[in-house]
Amino acid sequence: MGADTAPAVPAGAALVSGRAGAPARGGRAGPVRARARRWRELGVRVGGVLAVLAAFELCSRLGVLPRQWFPPVSEIYVELFRLAFGRPLWVEIGRTLSGWAIGLGLATLLAVPAGVLLGSSRIAYHLSRTVIEFFRPVPSVALIPLAVLVYGTGLDMKVFLIVFVTFWPVLMQTIYGVQDVDPVAKDTARCYGLPPTAVFRLITLPSAAPYIATGLRLSSSVALVLAVTAELVAGSPGLGQAIVVAQSNALITRMYALIIVTGLVGWGLNSAFQAVEGRLLRWHPSQRQEVAR
Repeated sequence: MGADTAPAVPAGAALVSGRAGAPARGGRAGPVRARARRWRELGVRVGGVLAVLAAFELCSRLGVLPRQWFPPVSEIYVELFRLAFGRPLWVEIGRTLSGWAIGLGLATLLAVPAGVLLGSSRIAYHLSRTVIEFFRPVPSVALIPLAVLVYGTGLDMKVFLIVFVTFWPVLMQTIYGVQDVDPVAKDTARCYGLPPTAVFRLITLPSAAPYIATGLRLSSSVALVLAVTAELVAGSPGLGQAIVVAQSNALITRMYALIIVTGLVGWGLNSAFQAVEGRLLRWHPSQRQEVAR
């Protein structure tokens, strides 16, 4: 029997309980406790955020922080809601996300096949390891002058930088995932005469999928950071450029509101990746453990 098979009930258990097939006492207590714990954790998180916002509000109102540079949080959120009902904000968000999506997509298309190839061949991995370790630590911000010189300050520059910075995490996670495949499973598949394509589809790819998903989730956050950085430094259109324009015109409240928007976009992207990862990889033990917690 499989590991998930429920333990057998002794023959006399139903007679002792007085009801045949009666559920164990407290059988629904587990899901109820888990739901209560999730609500309690959410309440703690929301309470922590509200406490920090209230502290900043008081510090600004009482003059602990200079109001000229640290306006009250209430005024910042009023400006944020005002911007949310206007088209320009969504245009800037779209410009930032377009570079993010194209860059991350291209990096994935390049890194995943390369990672599968290098992870499947130990010789190829050792031959390329020095090159990978040389380029991977290069700060992407240091490449902004080169990218501006070659591509200008438009979308191409932003995409180039995002591809460069997100290629390496996805590549390394794919390599680790392919190398971590259980050799016994692969040998068993070969003994049963499965062709290499079937071995890759049924064993290698499912084993490496959690690693690849983690690499994509981490690269998503890095890609957004770099997109906004390119907009701040090089003036590429997007949220970063809008923040610089607000700061240059002494619109401090708007500047803080746009910074909050940037954080909300990053939080939303990370939450979306976690949700998709949990749904697509719900068969994986790590996801089942996460749900159990």
